[in-house]
Order: sequence, then structure tokens, then C-alpha cells
Amino acid sequence: RLAYKKNYRRTTFCGSIYYPNLIKGYSVSTPNTIWQTDITYIYVKQEDKFYYAVFIIDVYTKKIVGHKVSGHMRATANKEALLEAIKDNGCPRIHHSDRGSQYSSLEYTQLLKSNNIDISMALSAQDNAYAERVNKTIKEEYLDYWKPKNYSQLKSCVAKAVTHYNTKRKHNHLDRIAPADFETMWYKNELKTKPIFSIFDKENNLKTVNTI
Repeated sequence: RLAYKKNYRRTTFCGSIYYPNLIKGYSVSTPNTIWQTDITYIYVKQEDKFYYAVFIIDVYTKKIVGHKVSGHMRATANKEALLEAIKDNGCPRIHHSDRGSQYSSLEYTQLLKSNNIDISMALSAQDNAYAERVNKTIKEEYLDYWKPKNYSQLKSCVAKAVTHYNTKRKHNHLDRIAPADFETMWYKNELKTKPIFSIFDKENNLKTVNTI
């Protein structure tokens, strides 16, 4: 198991607009109920430069539904990831993020509201734990191994990592099924049981509390 590497580069600068946390204690039983998202830095040693990646995750299926790699931290990158996610997956009930200025920007919140998506925000990184965990997984289990040498390679590697994560990486919470397969089986009623997950206050871990 890879050791945790502390993120020393700040990627969250709180915006002036704040929305309440809607997901604490929330029970999730279907895909497209809650999406979590975060932005993380990625260092490319050969260029001695930081790039940034946005990931959007379906909390129930664990599938990465949208992503974007860019050379900046402006809200346009987050918006592009969200547009991709909506185009490919439809709209969630709730969009959850940290309080970063990208997520509280007018152009981003207007996109959410225009699609009737409820906006939820965390007070701390711990309250956005699943998105933070995916950042760590993509960087440490994929990119640290492939070591992209430039921006073009980085974008290609991130896309490849997202595909592998969605289609090959099995999850204990999904009964050792990959996210994309779990989603397909859920919609086709091919699962032995359809789990219900509860998002706990403070712990912010997804734990199975019941099945149907």
C-alpha cells in the first residue's frame, strides 16, 4: 500500500458565497444522487511545473463521471468537467464540493441552478472526503507510476487512469465490482442486493447501513 503524501500546495481559496452542507447523514441508494468534486495539483518534474485536475465522482457508484486537466485554477476548468459529466450521465440531485472560489463562482453556480441541481458545500476537506480520496488514488496509484513528462502526456495519462479506475478497479463497498460495472448492473437489476450508503457526520466515510 502506498504511503500517504501530504498535499502541500494549496488548491482551495474560499469564495465569498457559501452554501450549506446538505449531505451529512444523507442516505444514498441510487446513482446520480450525490456528486462530489475537488481540484488537485499534479507536479510534472521534467517541466518543473504544476498542473491541475478536476474530478467529479458519483458517491453511490464511485464512478468518476467527469474530469478536466488544465494549467490553471480558474472556474472554467471545473465548468468543463461538470458539462462533460452532465452530458454523459445526466444530472445529480446534489452537487457537493469544498468552498473553493471556483465552485462558488457565478458561472459555476448558475450552471448548477440551471440544471436544477442542489448546491452543497463542505466546511473542511474532511467533509469532502470521497473526492479527496479519488485525488489521492489517481495521483499515487497511477500518475506516480506512469510519470508523465509533459502536459500532453499528463492529459493522456489522466484519461487512461479514469478509464481504468471506472472499469477495472474493484471496490469493497461495491462487493468487489468496478464502478462502471456496478452502475450497469444496478440499472439492469442484476445485483444480488442494492446497497444503501449513509454519509456520516464527522466520519464522512461511506458505510453500508442497509440493503434492499
